[in-house]
Amino acid sequence: MQEVKRIGVLTGGGDCPGLNAAIRAVVMRASDYGYEVYAIENGWAGAIEDQIRPLPIEEVEYIIGQGGTIIHTSRTNPYSERRLKEGAPQRVYENVKKHGIDAIVAIGGDDTQSVAARLSAGEGIPEPIPCVGVPKTMDNDVWGTDWCFGFDSAVTVAVDAAERLRDTARSHHRVMVLEVMGRKAGWVALFTALGAGADWVLVPEESPAPIEQMCEELKKEKIGRAS
Repeated sequence: MQEVKRIGVLTGGGDCPGLNAAIRAVVMRASDYGYEVYAIENGWAGAIEDQIRPLPIEEVEYIIGQGGTIIHTSRTNPYSERRLKEGAPQRVYENVKKHGIDAIVAIGGDDTQSVAARLSAGEGIPEPIPCVGVPKTMDNDVWGTDWCFGFDSAVTVAVDAAERLRDTARSHHRVMVLEVMGRKAGWVALFTALGAGADWVLVPEESPAPIEQMCEELKKEKIGRAS
């Protein structure tokens, strides 16, 4: 494998706390090794549309506590059916080579990482593009890692909301239901329930969901209490 001298960095998917800190870490660490870092703006869309530029240390020095992502993001996937018809993987390859980028650091969730894996395998392009994946998702559903950054922040916010609901529920003898994000993964729901002391938690992994059992248990708790 050739020596890496220039790295491209991108963020894909939804934004979450920690993105700018991760970008900063890439630039700072690359500088230690004498590597240049280029920003691939707007996720994989920037790789397709040649929205690529140098990302100097001066630009990232003070972004560690800043929300969002300074290099922007999108949910574009070069390997989607529509993008494949447009030759998107080949355009990614050509633009990466045009800027002399030797490897890409892809910060994102499962969709972003699936693209990185396919580029690393050389799928639909003349030769593989080395990619390193940084798992980012509030759902905590990226395979191969225990904790994704963004997950802890999501749970913290959800627990705060649950505790506020709990106070009102106890005051009025009510049953409160809190729905959290997570798609097909129940990590946020489970850890929110643990952190807030919920009486019941329903997660996608438990199928079919024991809704009738839950309702019966909640009815027992409600009997004899005014609402």
